Parts: sequence; C-alpha cells; structure tokens
Amino acid sequence: MTEQIILASTSIYRKKLMEQLALDFETIAPNFDESKVKRGSLPPAEYALGLAEGKAKSLLGKYPDAIIIGSDQVSVIEDEILGKPGDKQKAVEQLERLNGKTHELLTAMVVLHKDLAYRHIDQTLLTMRQLDQDQLIRYVDRDNPVNSAGSYKIEANGICLFKRIQSDDHSAIVGLPLLKLVDVLTQVGLKLP
Repeated sequence: MTEQIILASTSIYRKKLMEQLALDFETIAPNFDESKVKRGSLPPAEYALGLAEGKAKSLLGKYPDAIIIGSDQVSVIEDEILGKPGDKQKAVEQLERLNGKTHELLTAMVVLHKDLAYRHIDQTLLTMRQLDQDQLIRYVDRDNPVNSAGSYKIEANGICLFKRIQSDDHSAIVGLPLLKLVDVLTQVGLKLP
C-alpha cells in the first residue's frame, strides 16, 4: 500500500519544491488559525515550529494515516520577528529595516505520521544590499511580497536584494527544506529516489 502524502499548504512555491521529489502527494489547505501561536511569548524558532506544527495537526483528524507535512517561515532581525507585512507600505518599511544588514530566515518543518512527529528548523543568514528607497519601492511593486515573511520573495525578483546568502539547504529559503524532508521520508519507509 502506498502512503498518502499531504502537504499542508496552498503555497505554489512549496508545491513546486515537493514536485522535485517525484512523489505522489496532495496539497490541502490547513485549517489553522495562526493567531493561536503567540508571537511574543516564544523564541523565533519555536514560534515558526508552532506555526508549522499547527498547520500539520489541523489535517491529522481527517487524515490520521497520512504523512502530513507542515512548514512556515519567519524573518528575524535583532531578535524581533518580522511578520507578513500585509500591504505595500509596510513591505517597504520592513525592507528599509533590513537594508544593508544581515538577518535570519527560519524555515520550520513538521512531519507527522501516525504517532511520530519530526520537527526541524533551518536557519539561513541573508545580507541585504544597501538600496535606496526608490529601489525598494520598485521591488515591492514588482514582486508584491505582502504575504511573505520579511517582505521579499527570494524565488522571484527578491534575489536581487541580497549580496550574500548562507544556507545549508537552498530549498529552505523558498519555504520547504527538502534535504531534511528526504531524510524524514526515508525514515518513515519511503524509497527515494
């Protein structure tokens, strides 16, 4: 019997990453209220893991035998989590804060399978180029990163914002750490490739 694999996400970028693994999987929107995870009360890594776990657990009742993958990201500068900006003005303001500095992008992944839970956090350090406000506004108009942690889409034109990226797994930057996911899927018995 083939295991049912569910990606608890509606992100087209996470879906594209999963397709690289050449597995049969479904994407299902999680039924999870992110406000239940209190941003100020947890360290950034635990906050990101709480979001990823909440997404995965929200589907567990309906799909108890499936392998369920939840993932989320937070950008952190000076120990402060930058949420999704929500509008273009706030996106420009966030980018002004990151301008010329190094910040963390934490990508959390939780994989649930029956009574097992795998939790993983991937840390990427990104150093942004020094840009003027017109460049930041043009970028925000081009990529419209209003629903992206840190106000950039590294998988699109956002790559132009940075002069250095330090990561053990470039797929984590886009939203799903495939290197660790392959390890976890192998541990639950899937044969890859």
